[in-house]
Amino acid sequence: MGRPRPAGPGSHGRDAQYRPFLAGSDPRIIAVDANHEVVGLADSGPARDEDGPEALELYSLYTLRRTHGSGLGAALLSAAIGESPAYLWVLENNPRAQAFYLKHGFRPDGTRGQLPPEWEELPKIRMVRPARARS
Repeated sequence: MGRPRPAGPGSHGRDAQYRPFLAGSDPRIIAVDANHEVVGLADSGPARDEDGPEALELYSLYTLRRTHGSGLGAALLSAAIGESPAYLWVLENNPRAQAFYLKHGFRPDGTRGQLPPEWEELPKIRMVRPARARS
């Protein structure tokens, strides 16, 4: 098995994007397998959008394909945001990820955007998990 590649399309010239991730104080969760190889990561923190629908944002959640269906994604999501209300951005053309987030209570809120040019301006949608009603 090779080393995991940085998340996102390609990795050339994008090291600067990861510096704030490593230098910040918000939670960073990294999952490793029995061989100590990174197999997933999650990151969350205060909302970055001025119109953020919740105070907490899931910045990223990535797992290697070989871990899909193992429960790792759910464990990372739980470690990053628990049951808290939160929102996230997901690629519009990522039905697997959207289905995962739907399963965990997130719903599209109709807000759309695009990744920056260095990420090929791929379209993304915002999904929100609101606070649960108390009985």
